[in-house]
Amino acid sequence: MAIESLTGLNKAAVLLICLGEESSAKIFQELSDDEVRKVTRTMATIDHIPIDIKQKVFALFSEAQEEFAGLFVKGTEFAKKAIVATDAGNRTKNLLDQFISGTETKSLETIALMQPRMVAGLLEKEHPQTVALILSTQHVEHAAEILSHLPEKMQSDVVYRIARLEKVSPEVLNNIDDALHREIGLVSGKERKEIGGIDKVVDLLDNMKNNLDADILDAIEETDFDMAEEIRKKMFTFENLVALDGRSLQMILREINNDSLTLALKTASDEMKEKIFANMSNRAADMIRDDLEAMGPVRLSEVETMQQSIVKIAMKLEEEGKLVLNSGGGDELV
Repeated sequence: MAIESLTGLNKAAVLLICLGEESSAKIFQELSDDEVRKVTRTMATIDHIPIDIKQKVFALFSEAQEEFAGLFVKGTEFAKKAIVATDAGNRTKNLLDQFISGTETKSLETIALMQPRMVAGLLEKEHPQTVALILSTQHVEHAAEILSHLPEKMQSDVVYRIARLEKVSPEVLNNIDDALHREIGLVSGKERKEIGGIDKVVDLLDNMKNNLDADILDAIEETDFDMAEEIRKKMFTFENLVALDGRSLQMILREINNDSLTLALKTASDEMKEKIFANMSNRAADMIRDDLEAMGPVRLSEVETMQQSIVKIAMKLEEEGKLVLNSGGGDELV
């Protein structure tokens, strides 16, 4: 490592490592997500900072700190801890996910930096299972863009396979590497890696545009009704209806009879109930309140089924362009 060969990004990474995790975390809070991604990826490549480089970098930044002379670091772990220490909720989680997906392998990082349309062009001739494995390793926004550029008949198959993924062995990833003729390599660690699954699909579909999510869900429903229902439940729940404006909520309520609505409200929050009642006539609201008080124990699964049927109505109205939704099981008695 020579000072003359260091880029501005290299120098920033060296400086932040020398300043320590706490200071780095405070600085990360002032940077954009893209800046944090770039500098942490650079930090992850550093194993040792020679004393002369440290001193020269500090001199360049006018921050001479003799007590940090020459330091050995585990760049990847340091970067992860610094990101976690930002303690910024979802932003911290997203940054960590992006950092991990971008640094685990050079090939995955290459995919992450490629144009979605170009990646789709490389993958459209591959087996849907191969495509599912690859997209499961990518950040959801990027994977959703890639998915939208794949052939329409392929999209639902790939999403279905992602939903069924849980863990993948090194042998499977090696086979993927061979199948792609080393154009896109996937390398795993010693332990099995958790990828895909319903949550990954929900994130993917939430990032789809032009109502492609609805088309994909309909196609999955033809193959696996239960899986489609599980995905829908996680994409948009009955309680999410509380965030709708009065006009949208009234439009949904016009499609539901009072008995169905009463059952659906059995486990609803007080906030949800009041939002519903506020968008009904006083007489109808009073009737439902009375029915709820008189209602005996019912199975939770029955309530959830009714809530999901109302969510389906809301999603259908959204698909028809009449409203916009903002998304975020058992048999016990309730």
